[in-house]
Amino acid sequence: MGISTHVLDTSTGRPAANVKISLEFDRGGFDVVCHGKTNEDGRLRLIEQPDSGVYRITFETGEYFKGETFFPVVTITFEVRDPAQHYHVPLLVSPFGYSTYRGS
Repeated sequence: MGISTHVLDTSTGRPAANVKISLEFDRGGFDVVCHGKTNEDGRLRLIEQPDSGVYRITFETGEYFKGETFFPVVTITFEVRDPAQHYHVPLLVSPFGYSTYRGS
């Protein structure tokens, strides 16, 4: 089913377009498995067929906010236990805070 994300800029109430994102998988050390940028709707589908294990998504928020942020990078670590499920990891972000949850 895959892993996807959606980034919303809560300071503007709009999707965060062109946020650079990388996804890593822990194989005894984290290795990048894919990277990309969010589309105009703030969305990015990362991989279609994940393996079970621990993943880490890194969002380049400093570049998105043009350096005007307290959090230049946001990293979220999560675990895929059932690769048959879809894992959606949204990020709500502003220059001085962020929040995440497991979406659907």
